[in-house]
Amino acid sequence: QYSFKEVFGTLVAQKELFDVVAKPLVEDLIRGKNGLLFTYGVTGSGKTHTMTGSPGDGGLLPRCLAMIFNSIGPFQAKRFVFKLDDKNGVDVQSEVDALLERQRREALPTPKTPAGKRQLDPECADMIDVQDHCRAEEVDEDNVYGVFVSYIEIYNNYIYDLLEEAPCDSIKPKWNNCNTPVRNGDFVPPQSKILREDQNHNMYVMGCTEVEVKSTEEAFEVFWRGQKKRRIANTQLNRESSRSHSVFIIKLAQAPLDADGDNVLQEKEQITLSQLSLVDLAGSERTNRTKAEGNRLREAGNINQSLMTLRTCIEVLRENQLYGMNKMVPYRDSKLTHLFKNYFDGEGKVRMIVCVNPKAEDYEESLQVMRFAEMTQEVEVARPLDRPLCGLTPGRRLRNQAFREELSRKLELRGGPVGAGPEEPSAAELFFQSLPPLPSCELLDINDNQTLPKLIEALEQRHKMRQMLTKEFAKNVLAFKTMLQEFDSGVASKETYMQGKLAEKEKTITGQKTELERMEKKIKTLEYKVEILEKTATIYEEDKRNLQQELESKSQKLQRQASDKRRLEARLQGMVAETSLKWERECERRVAAKQLEMQNKLWVKDEKLKQLKAIVTEPRAERPEKPERPSREREREKPLPRSVSPSPAPSTPVAPLRPRRSRSAGERWVDHRPPSHVPTETLLQPRVPRAITVDAPSERALARCDRYLLTHQELASDGEIQTKLIKGDVFKTRGGGQAVQFTDIETLKQESPTGRKRRSSPPDPDPAGDAADSEWTDVETRCSVAVEMRAGSALGPGFQHHAQPK
Repeated sequence: QYSFKEVFGTLVAQKELFDVVAKPLVEDLIRGKNGLLFTYGVTGSGKTHTMTGSPGDGGLLPRCLAMIFNSIGPFQAKRFVFKLDDKNGVDVQSEVDALLERQRREALPTPKTPAGKRQLDPECADMIDVQDHCRAEEVDEDNVYGVFVSYIEIYNNYIYDLLEEAPCDSIKPKWNNCNTPVRNGDFVPPQSKILREDQNHNMYVMGCTEVEVKSTEEAFEVFWRGQKKRRIANTQLNRESSRSHSVFIIKLAQAPLDADGDNVLQEKEQITLSQLSLVDLAGSERTNRTKAEGNRLREAGNINQSLMTLRTCIEVLRENQLYGMNKMVPYRDSKLTHLFKNYFDGEGKVRMIVCVNPKAEDYEESLQVMRFAEMTQEVEVARPLDRPLCGLTPGRRLRNQAFREELSRKLELRGGPVGAGPEEPSAAELFFQSLPPLPSCELLDINDNQTLPKLIEALEQRHKMRQMLTKEFAKNVLAFKTMLQEFDSGVASKETYMQGKLAEKEKTITGQKTELERMEKKIKTLEYKVEILEKTATIYEEDKRNLQQELESKSQKLQRQASDKRRLEARLQGMVAETSLKWERECERRVAAKQLEMQNKLWVKDEKLKQLKAIVTEPRAERPEKPERPSREREREKPLPRSVSPSPAPSTPVAPLRPRRSRSAGERWVDHRPPSHVPTETLLQPRVPRAITVDAPSERALARCDRYLLTHQELASDGEIQTKLIKGDVFKTRGGGQAVQFTDIETLKQESPTGRKRRSSPPDPDPAGDAADSEWTDVETRCSVAVEMRAGSALGPGFQHHAQPK
């Protein structure tokens, strides 16, 4: 979603669009302020149609021209009264100089036909036929106005004058099918123009053709003449795609009339030059969609580059205003931004019309256009200062016209035809009628003495009357002078009083303006603070949402960890119970083994005591032949009764000794034999079936087996090699690895049977006695060499083979 100041639908009328967007700019132009109007959008979205219009329904440009001439029509100056110079300035000359300039222009070898006598294009005439007759409300009637138009295009980052009169070949056209100039001897291609900066630091196109126009038809005819030269081409997206940015510039020069309201004031400082630029931007396009090649591809690249520079300038201005930065705005990277940099620096209002084509293919490009257009609304452009007052009395044009009308009426009354009506006698005629009539002066006789004295008398009476009238006239003149002086003093006092009142009013107005400026600054400050607070609140709300989301994720994580902890505790409790049960069974087994061992020892001692008692109590001679002890095979089959020896722990039941069986029948072992293993010559050698023999333990071997066997060799205290077989269980860890828990140790040791004691035979040995001694010695020896089970190892019981000499 994007927000704009105004959104127009697809069926909006050109008049409604003009009233909202362009009409305020035209009113500012007449009041002496600058304006800039853009049409921006994707190619084929209707920018040129919005600016130019269609036959029968004119667009923004013809409506702006019509409003200008409807407003200043009766107040236009004569042609060439205003004269533009080559430095973006304007001079004013008298009507006599303007008349001479017109005569000089008309006397040129190739005079141009006035625009009013040309037959306009019917399509052009339909566009400028505006029926609403819109005009500005506040037009200074004491000024004279002059309108100048110019039309340029920015093509491939070069500026060309579309109104430049170049020599044309009547046989070959100016432009070929590729819209490039035909280079031949009769046609000279247009030269690019350069930008300059005037003394007021405003940018202008040097050497650009500026035509003074006096009507809407003439102005639009100039525009249409340049429009036919504009570069367009056929692309995959638009049949008549604009390949350049066109700029139609309307300059309005205005100067006040003199104090009499008759002629233009000849002061250059009082001339105001305002400008309205109507820009039809070329559409941004993607070359992969337009299938552009060659010149079209280069044109599209320059168009996109200039539009990207415009976006960059707007973004830098926005950053400088929002964050108080002073980054340099790259106006000079493109001729488009360099030409209008004064507008972005505060020399006038800037308006942008965003044209959007609701096509699915233009979706992404339309999003980029609307995002940029929405961002431009945040850039604040300073307003230009008002022009200085000229100090002349307002309304002098109307008073001068009224005076001229009254004067012409009086002259017509005085110089009218005879018999037209009764006339009033003048003051001179009344004066001559009041004098005494002169007598007849005709002398018929030489001796006539009455005519001359009568004439002399009449003349003397007239002379006296004249002197009396002269004195009365001087007296009246003196009285009139006195009255004039009194009137002048009264007027001066009233003027002083009015000036005092005016000064007070001006002081009050100045105070009110200062207060108004202060309030405006305060309003701007408060608006800025409100904007900052809104942005801060938005940031805080976003942080709050992020923190809430983080808190929810943390809570879920804690819940998962708590559930994992509970599962781990349950698992550990199960493992502890299992381990406790295992060790309880192991302890019971060890206790049983120990009890069995002690019972065996007691049985052996009991047997020895029985034999010793029989030897001691019975004499050798009478003693019968010593019974042969049953073999070990028979002992295994039928154990001897051990009721003679008391039980070491009657209260504890003794489990019978079961042979220790290997679990390797259904399991697989890892046989770890280090490289330093020394082969021994013992008869008992460890042999593990279905074992994987390794030199070092590996995760791959451990993953395939259930049991683990480590062969360890060391020197015993008597210097013999002692081999230990350390056994363990393999189980998987939670991290996906393998671990070994040692459970048992078997020891193999070889000893030399030295120091065995034997009884010496008597000097005369008895064969029977020798046999008995030998048998007794063998039994004793067999009893002294046994396999003894010992418990006490931390990893489980072990078997130890040992021999003790008797």
